[in-house]
Amino acid sequence: MGQLKDSSLFVKSNEGKLAIVLVYVDDLVITGDDGSEILQTKENLSVQFQMKELGQLKHFLGLEIDRTQKGIFLCQQKYSKDLLKRFGMLDCKPISTPMESNFRMCAHEGKSLEDTTMYQKLVGSLIYLTLTQPDISYAVSVISRYMQNLMKLHLEAVRRILRYVKSTIDYGLVYKRIGDCKLVGYCDADYAGDHDTRRSTTGYLFKLGSGAISWCSKRQPTVSLSSTEAEYRAAAMAAQESTWLIQLLNNLHQLVDYAVPIYCDNQSAIRLAKNPIFHARTKHVEVHYHFIREKVLQEEIEMRQISTDDQVANLFTKGLSASKFKRFRDQLGIVQRVGVEGEC
Repeated sequence: MGQLKDSSLFVKSNEGKLAIVLVYVDDLVITGDDGSEILQTKENLSVQFQMKELGQLKHFLGLEIDRTQKGIFLCQQKYSKDLLKRFGMLDCKPISTPMESNFRMCAHEGKSLEDTTMYQKLVGSLIYLTLTQPDISYAVSVISRYMQNLMKLHLEAVRRILRYVKSTIDYGLVYKRIGDCKLVGYCDADYAGDHDTRRSTTGYLFKLGSGAISWCSKRQPTVSLSSTEAEYRAAAMAAQESTWLIQLLNNLHQLVDYAVPIYCDNQSAIRLAKNPIFHARTKHVEVHYHFIREKVLQEEIEMRQISTDDQVANLFTKGLSASKFKRFRDQLGIVQRVGVEGEC
């Protein structure tokens, strides 16, 4: 899923036995596929460090973990309630989407607000909430661009996100136990979507089985000269993430022996990724973005066409209508906690 920053993952493998240790400052999560190896790892760590055993994982850094026979459910329900209460929005009116459809925000529109402290705290808190609610990633990405130049319009946009959080306070990611658990990616770009800089927005998503495990909504570092270039840059970022995920899964003894499909709704970008010949009209594209070509030729990834109406990565590049937003949110594996037992 969206990665915890400043965390480290250690994998210990011994004769096919696997122990995994996730480290975040002084908090550890130890898991694996062999009970004896896990116990040995705990004993080895306790020799060097003072440790306290808290039992089966239920809470970790604000994350809540529920287990059923059919899968695992991750959410931040208590964190969301505390967030709404802290900023006086616990009794606010819920809303169905975190951002209006095709809404565009500008840096110098509206009344200027001098006190940015509360806004910065709000944005920081919402960024952490995206760990289990990737559906707010795009909206949070947009509002985080105005931390220093705050306008009343920006504060209203944050409050709308909080109203959406109120409506999804008991929602989270579900990972079902299924037989065919393969890595699948989606990438998209909103061409020249930023009104202030005319830079495009990259959005990508990777699913493993039923739920999303990695996602991104980020403004591109430079201005793209065409929609093809913007989509190609987004595909290149997705290819880099795919390479990292493949290596991670291989380290976890989950061999990825197939070309990871990455779905894109721009045929020109797909052709550009498959064509190893540099053309005059694409020579201005930075060399490192052609990384995707090597991965296609090496058959590590496979670029596939998908219709815009079915492109779930749209959720990470623009504001959507309520019906389309809900449909894409469901595809991420986001469900309501009360229905976890039946949904898993």
